[in-house]
Parts: sequence; C-alpha cells; structure tokens
Amino acid sequence: METYTSLRAFADSWAMAGLFLFFLAVVLWVFRPGSKKVHDDSANMIFRNEDMPKGDEDMPRGDGNGR
Repeated sequence: METYTSLRAFADSWAMAGLFLFFLAVVLWVFRPGSKKVHDDSANMIFRNEDMPKGDEDMPRGDGNGR
C-alpha cells in the first residue's frame, strides 16, 4: 500500500504541475506571434480549389444562412 500512497502523492503534486506546464506551453505555442499566417492558411485550405459557378463571379458569397 506504500507504493500506492507514494504514486498518489506524486500525481497530486509534481505530475499535476508537469501537466499544467505542458498545457501552458501548448497554449503559448498556438498563440505565438509568427503563427497567424499558418493558422490562416490552415483555415482557408478547404477553399483553395473551389470554383464559383459561371455567371456568379460578382455575386457576394452567402453569410452561411442559406441566403
């Protein structure tokens, strides 16, 4: 039972601190200053090869509500 108590104490203190630091590092990595271009490219890659129907070039795209 001593092993369980030791592992539980480790998980409650150092492992939790380590996981929090890992979470903080991931959040900082995502919101780093140079990542805007990468995220914009990833967000718009689905539209790269999209062709508009003939005659609809000057019509604005819908707002997502089907109008």
